[in-house]
Amino acid sequence: MTRLAIITSHPIQYFAPWFRFLTAQSYFSLKVFYLWNAGVRRTLDVGFQQHIQWDIPLLDGYDYEFVENRSGNPGTHHFWGLRNPTLLHKVKEYNPDAVLMMCYNYAAPMSFIARWDRKKTPLLFRGDSHRLLKSSESNRERLRQVVIKNAFKRFDAFLYVGKANYNYFRLHGVPENKLFFAPHAVDNDRFMAVSDIAQREAFVWKKELGIPDDHAVILFAGKFEEKKRPADLLRAFLKADLKDISLLFVGSGPLEGMLKTLAENHSNIYFAPFQNQSFMPRTYAAADIFVLPSYGPAETWGLAINEAMCLARPIIASSHVGCAQDLVRHGENGLVFPAGDVDALATSLQTALLDKERLRRWSDKSFEMIKEFSYAQSTKGLMDALRYLQDSSR
Repeated sequence: MTRLAIITSHPIQYFAPWFRFLTAQSYFSLKVFYLWNAGVRRTLDVGFQQHIQWDIPLLDGYDYEFVENRSGNPGTHHFWGLRNPTLLHKVKEYNPDAVLMMCYNYAAPMSFIARWDRKKTPLLFRGDSHRLLKSSESNRERLRQVVIKNAFKRFDAFLYVGKANYNYFRLHGVPENKLFFAPHAVDNDRFMAVSDIAQREAFVWKKELGIPDDHAVILFAGKFEEKKRPADLLRAFLKADLKDISLLFVGSGPLEGMLKTLAENHSNIYFAPFQNQSFMPRTYAAADIFVLPSYGPAETWGLAINEAMCLARPIIASSHVGCAQDLVRHGENGLVFPAGDVDALATSLQTALLDKERLRRWSDKSFEMIKEFSYAQSTKGLMDALRYLQDSSR
């Protein structure tokens, strides 16, 4: 049985179920080392601009330890937010056969990477960065790429989550033979199991929000922040001038006031507050199509798209969304538009909602596609990487 240590920043609603899944497999013994305790207690989420505590279990079903974080300002919003001087000692004490790191660009992980004895125990890395946008030619950017390449030289194998992430690793010098597909996934079973209930709850919820029964619904759910460009969607919706269609914004964040100002005097635009995890199936079930119009390099994947597809929802995504190449097949389960192009997004909304029967086919295709982006597939990639490391050491 492989004894695996996993190092990650904090309990995350998308990763904790995977850790439970891994623990349930007969070929793994694992321990997760957390560097911060956000998510399991009420913590200020800068993006949502409110204190958040997830309402699903994040620590059940697997072994874990919180490593003392001595940062004066803990968090993942800056380099020194994860400062855990005892991390190396704690992992050595566990005596793993391999170490999987889910982050590296913070103080504690960087120190760990530099000091860990890879000859004795190999290091794996799973990340989701992409380079969908052309990088600048500045000295600072060239230095940044050198730092990343040097950091990646410290790892023995890599798990990539999708096509854009694969290309990112290759761009930074990772050999093809060290790359293994372990896709980003959510707890598909949790969402799919409550689909019928979510549909009934969504019908009641839309009435409570005041959305007319005969309206199709375009959904944006997430943080109202600049990188996700919710205002692009609002402007595109107004430009598209769709009949019997409502736009629903679910979430909170720094752009909330601006969005509500833009929506004034438009009766078919609705807002609902932040919805915790147990309410997300209902949230997606309320929609006829889900839109993620993000702009810039920071939308490394977009796991809300996974969740929406588990509820069989078609997708419109911008070209900057990390998962667009993997989860949005243009004209089959949704549309991809050039990021930042409000006119193109307006046209996409018109195209998607013009034909109800085609929209239904797109829904079916989304549900079919997302089954391949599962914890089982992620685990297969991890196992392939571990077998590669075992063969390489012989």
